[in-house]
Amino acid sequence: MFITCLDLEGVLVPEIWIAFAEASGIPELKRTTRDEPDYDKLMKWRLGILKEHGLGLKEIQETIAKIEPMEGAKAFLDELRSICQVIIISDTFTEFAKPLMEKLGMPTIFCNSLEVADNGEITGFKMRIENSKLTTVKALQSIGYETVASGDSYNDLGMIKASKAGFLFKSTDKIKADNPDIPAFETYDELMAAIKKVIC
Repeated sequence: MFITCLDLEGVLVPEIWIAFAEASGIPELKRTTRDEPDYDKLMKWRLGILKEHGLGLKEIQETIAKIEPMEGAKAFLDELRSICQVIIISDTFTEFAKPLMEKLGMPTIFCNSLEVADNGEITGFKMRIENSKLTTVKALQSIGYETVASGDSYNDLGMIKASKAGFLFKSTDKIKADNPDIPAFETYDELMAAIKKVIC
């Protein structure tokens, strides 16, 4: 029995923080897990910038409302869900992900949560579990599932390497060069063909 585990941002939807950086005119917020492997450090840095600029959850959600899934993402996900179970495992937050899940047909997502003050300021974040992508894949394997995983960033490498098959998707040249043993794809058709080879 297979479960396919997918990253969200950069794989199915554009990077939320990059979209918000462009909308808010704060270029520093373009830094993502493709640039910074330490997610805790990255998020604390982001929250500091938001505080400095007086921006909160409302402003980010307004940007997210305008984000559409990447071209072909929903069709890819629909086809994949017709042949196996799919879980999106993301380091994003429930407060960010919900409108995007609606646009993708409400797939299952495991993600984290924000701590938000009454005035809308994001004061902190609560990670579901440490090293959530790898930990989740190992938990699925412990209850009898084989996993296939795909993502684009440093924080996806653990789940990709721990799975029966793992693939990079629309990743950076550096991550691809540092991980030459992981097949890397640029289109949904290529990724679908690779997944089908494993599970069908």
